[in-house]
Amino acid sequence: MQELKKKHRKKPKKELERGAQKEQKNLTDITEEQLKVNIGIVRLGNMIKVIQIVMKVLLCMLAVLFSFLAILLHEAANWMLATWTNLSMEELVAQLKTPIQGTSHEVLWDFVETCIPAAVMAVFFVVLVIVMVRKTKVTKWVVQIGAVAGSMALIVSSGQMVWNELDVGEYLENQDTISMFLQENYMDPALVPVTFPEQKRNLVYIFMESMESTYASTDVGGAFAENDIPEMTQLAMENVNFSTGDMLGGLIPSDGATWTMGAMVAQTSGLPLKVKLRAENIQEDVQVLPGATVLGDMLAAQGYKQVVMFGSEGEFAGRKQYFEGHGNYEVKDLLYAQQNGLIPSDYRVWWGYEDHKLYDFARQEVANLANSGQPFNFTMLTVDTHFEDGYVCDLCQDDHPGNQYANVMSCASRQVVDFVNWLKAQPFYENTTIVIVGDHLTMDSDFCQDVPEDYTRGVYNTIINAPIVPVNQKNRIATTMDMFPTTIAALGAQIEGNRLGLGTNLFSAESTLAEKVGMDTLNKEIRKRSIFYEQIAGKENIDDSVMDMD
Repeated sequence: MQELKKKHRKKPKKELERGAQKEQKNLTDITEEQLKVNIGIVRLGNMIKVIQIVMKVLLCMLAVLFSFLAILLHEAANWMLATWTNLSMEELVAQLKTPIQGTSHEVLWDFVETCIPAAVMAVFFVVLVIVMVRKTKVTKWVVQIGAVAGSMALIVSSGQMVWNELDVGEYLENQDTISMFLQENYMDPALVPVTFPEQKRNLVYIFMESMESTYASTDVGGAFAENDIPEMTQLAMENVNFSTGDMLGGLIPSDGATWTMGAMVAQTSGLPLKVKLRAENIQEDVQVLPGATVLGDMLAAQGYKQVVMFGSEGEFAGRKQYFEGHGNYEVKDLLYAQQNGLIPSDYRVWWGYEDHKLYDFARQEVANLANSGQPFNFTMLTVDTHFEDGYVCDLCQDDHPGNQYANVMSCASRQVVDFVNWLKAQPFYENTTIVIVGDHLTMDSDFCQDVPEDYTRGVYNTIINAPIVPVNQKNRIATTMDMFPTTIAALGAQIEGNRLGLGTNLFSAESTLAEKVGMDTLNKEIRKRSIFYEQIAGKENIDDSVMDMD
């Protein structure tokens, strides 16, 4: 019995020990599992916190970035449309595709001063609001998300405004609408018989920035109460002036000729400047319109020595490439003047240097050309009358108190007529034709805001000392493209059919394209896609689809 009792007592003890060990093991297993779970929970919590912090930072950065971009784009769109009145999509594309080197510092600073402060203030405001509500989670998220959403809405709104103002939809539609108009109406100067006189006449061609006949007084055919260009008015009335009315008037820039580069191309080639959105950018080594025969090519073939002079950088908008590629002009621009000691190497005002310096350099250049023993073509482009409000030089007077642009126009009028009078006094003048033409209508935001809507604004033009007289110089519907054959005729050349490019010799009785089809139809057809034009423009202006068609 005692032995049984002993055995009976020992057995529970061992079992208890084993049970205790098993329980301890179970507790250990539970503790390790729980520890792993707890560690996982802690890690997950930390990851969530990191993600939340990253999301907060990213959302905050997006709110700030989108606010900055939205206000910047909105202000830039308003600035662009206010700075370039009547801006077209064609002009915008051309500007984006051509070199901007040489852009006026004033224009760039105007952009910075107009657009950047508002964008910076938007960033400051958004950051300030976020900081003020940082302790309120819901409010802070609402502010950040609201800033992003509002910014995106403003970007879309700005894009829609530009889309509507520039008629982007019509532009894109025209890119896919092929027209044969240019091909059917283009008279290739390389094929049209043109006979120059045995004694070649010299040519002085002056492009005047933004110069219109509009600035004359109403009593002589202008649109202003007071004549801002009296000297130029008298000059035009004493010489040849092609006009849409029966008094002083001007030429109408067609589409593709409403900015300086387009205007220079139109007046010397009889073609608009069309640059495709998908085309390559015009680079320094790329020729502009390599397939076209233009004024410079024709005069070079006749033995002319040719110089073009700018008071700005020649490479701006591809001007240097155009003139060097057609007639091997010597380009004497701002950089030439700096490098050759005409002005200090660091001198720069407005777009380069003042027009009164340009005229001084022009006198010396023309005198040198006259002594070269060759007929010459001297071409120049003024710049003081560029928008906005022009550049007031040392020669400007306060002819029109409170109106800077009018004062600059009056100053330009005196300067160009002084230059013409100097030319008239030179021994070579008898055999020299002078052409003065505005490049395009002014883009100044308010200078012509009071001009009646039914008044046809026109580019100033006059031709001096031509050996022929026009059949009819008044009540004409003529574009600046007509200046190409008209200039050739003003040198005494005979043009079979009186047409070159899309232009018509205005000295003749031949109707212009604008007179035949109307300006609306002419511009409508110019805006459409022309494979013929793209072939003239060269491979840089042709996309793959055109290459496939060839």
